[in-house]
Amino acid sequence: MAETNKIDRFVIQRVKDFRVENGMTQMALSQKLNMSDSFIGHVESPKRRDKYNLTHLNALAKIFKCSPRDFLPEKPL
Repeated sequence: MAETNKIDRFVIQRVKDFRVENGMTQMALSQKLNMSDSFIGHVESPKRRDKYNLTHLNALAKIFKCSPRDFLPEKPL
């Protein structure tokens, strides 16, 4: 099983929280990002190494109408 570090897990969970709060499926969010239909599912799966990069976080902030900082912790982990 691939292991993700604390900051990656935090960001992945924050994005998932935004996605769920907005009633969006993994596939719908993948499509809004112009990624493969399974991209978000792969990122959210603890068995995969897929992660968000800064370009993804910027695009997600546009989709959710927030700041990219909203996906990051206030203090270092």
